[in-house]
Amino acid sequence: MNYLTSIEALEALYGTPGAAATRKVADRLTPEYRRWIEASRFCVVSTVGPEGADGSPRGDDGPVVRALDDQTLLLPDWRGNNRLDTLRNIVRDPRIALMFMVPGSNNAVRVNGAARVTDDADLRASFEKQGRQPATVIVIKIHEIYSQCARAILRAGLWTSGDESADLPTVGEILAAMTEGEVGGRPYDESWAERAARTMW
Repeated sequence: MNYLTSIEALEALYGTPGAAATRKVADRLTPEYRRWIEASRFCVVSTVGPEGADGSPRGDDGPVVRALDDQTLLLPDWRGNNRLDTLRNIVRDPRIALMFMVPGSNNAVRVNGAARVTDDADLRASFEKQGRQPATVIVIKIHEIYSQCARAILRAGLWTSGDESADLPTVGEILAAMTEGEVGGRPYDESWAERAARTMW
């Protein structure tokens, strides 16, 4: 198998990007990008650390991030599995990328920047929901923001193909297989909805 090992070889294959691909990049929230970000309830957060790269889904029942100003986003760290992969990476390496999606739109908006983690009491309190606060807030300084080509979401039929999950293994089944039945299984799956509702925030 032939592997490409130089930028020149890549560019020779793909050619030069058009104006639409290069001139859409901003170093701050424009009014249009701000509207897009504030409409997004879901994003994928990518970070990197000594153990490698990590991608983590983040979602909320309203905007998944809050704009502090035109160069700063705030991402509350709501309850998850406590692996802390994203947070561990940020503490050691501030590089971060976020991909925002909105149901029904075939576009995505990407943010690249630098992040820090804070447990500031006032900031955490400003995100309070149902009597609970995030343990920390990720503060993201925007280096660049731009829209992503729609072709990937169109190819995947992400919003139009319907529910294709019926035959997939459940998380309980995956856990049971990984642990020879010690963790997971049907009891895990059957209790998940109630457990999630109780610990959403």
